[in-house]
Amino acid sequence: MTPVSDASGMGGVPRVGPGEPAAADVAERLAALVRIPTVTPPPGPHPPEVAATFGAQRAALDILYPRVMAHEPEQVGRAGLLLRIPGASAERPVVLMAHQDVVPVPEDWAGEGWEHEPFAGVIQDGWVFGRGTLDDKGALVVMMDALESLLTEGWAPPQDVWVLMGADEESYGDCAVQAAALLAERGVEPWMILDEGGAVTLGAIAGLEGEAAVIGVSEKGIASVTLTVDALGGHASTPPRESAPGILARALRRIETHPHPASVNDVTIEMLEAAGPRITGAMGAVLRRARALRPVLARAMPRLSPEMAAMVRTTTAITQLSGSVGHNVLATRATAMLNIRVAAGSSVDEAVEHIRRVVGDPRVGFALVEASEPSPVSPRGDDPRWALLNEAIASSYPEALTVPYVMLAASDARHLAHLGPAYRFAPLRMDSQQRAAVHGPNEKVEVASLGQGVVFYRALLQGL
Repeated sequence: MTPVSDASGMGGVPRVGPGEPAAADVAERLAALVRIPTVTPPPGPHPPEVAATFGAQRAALDILYPRVMAHEPEQVGRAGLLLRIPGASAERPVVLMAHQDVVPVPEDWAGEGWEHEPFAGVIQDGWVFGRGTLDDKGALVVMMDALESLLTEGWAPPQDVWVLMGADEESYGDCAVQAAALLAERGVEPWMILDEGGAVTLGAIAGLEGEAAVIGVSEKGIASVTLTVDALGGHASTPPRESAPGILARALRRIETHPHPASVNDVTIEMLEAAGPRITGAMGAVLRRARALRPVLARAMPRLSPEMAAMVRTTTAITQLSGSVGHNVLATRATAMLNIRVAAGSSVDEAVEHIRRVVGDPRVGFALVEASEPSPVSPRGDDPRWALLNEAIASSYPEALTVPYVMLAASDARHLAHLGPAYRFAPLRMDSQQRAAVHGPNEKVEVASLGQGVVFYRALLQGL
């Protein structure tokens, strides 16, 4: 890819002018950033080619958003950027977050199902195609477009606005960790933190027709656990009665057939009760009485969809396996990596203990690689932060039902949630196919939704 380093490299993308930018212009800016393949780097110092790519991304941001970037971003981590737009008061500061890095794509991207080359930034038939359009460059662009357009108009925030653009969220890096430490050191106590997470969804709540703006008011904890089985090894012509991979396979099978217990938390009850009046038939009647029917919902929701199942329990995914070094060599060690998402109200220790108990085999070793507990639950109801988010959504997606939820994935916001109330919401429309394309093939975003995303951020900032 050719790095974007000057205005001519932007392919004629117009600068942001006074007033609300047109959705087509926002799409062009997003496409320009998609063409810079900021694939999340592995731990350790950046190799030269990765440093050059993130340097090109920084140069592109400087050109596309000169008024925002004039606020002297400082580097956090290897390529993260933290800047402050000073307000009339340093009290009640707001932190807006998005990340620059994206997950990789396979070399055989066409065979995976992509309609267009993942880093080509193609705009066609009202869509922007490419890796990062939804996760998370689309959200980054609408945030930056809103800020740039407001600053162009002479707007000044009534309270400090901090902008954090991480560069290693997808690899659980430390950009956000370092930013949180800097903010704490400077005595910044955010009134509100807003990062990616929820979205304006279609089909995410069973039976609900129309759009639902789901805002993450907490997020699940996360733990990576390695399972290991050791054996003597030897020649594959004389296999033992039980091999290391066989013992491990039995343990993994038990993990999948004995999931964590289901329990419907208070945030999910609020979400279901809010959706109930818009759902007809028996499902609507059940959801309107969700609080009284918790045990019934805990049994029923895991059967509806993987998303619904993840809402009501800790989940365990088997993500990586390794065994023998050769096709005719018995494995001396077999390993599996588990990715555990810990439900609100539970803990990492409780989740790992469930797996130990289910496996029930002393030959299987456990090692906790990394972990973070579920995040605190942020205020809803009549809280002014929740009201501000609702008003911004009403301005940008007037037909959407706004509901709280516990975010199922992990975001950089979890590293800042101890500083102040954190919310997770990207103001982009996503149907079920788009949600499946996050980290998968054919990621794309509607051009019209990008325009609505800018409206959301402008309303949010003007409503402070």
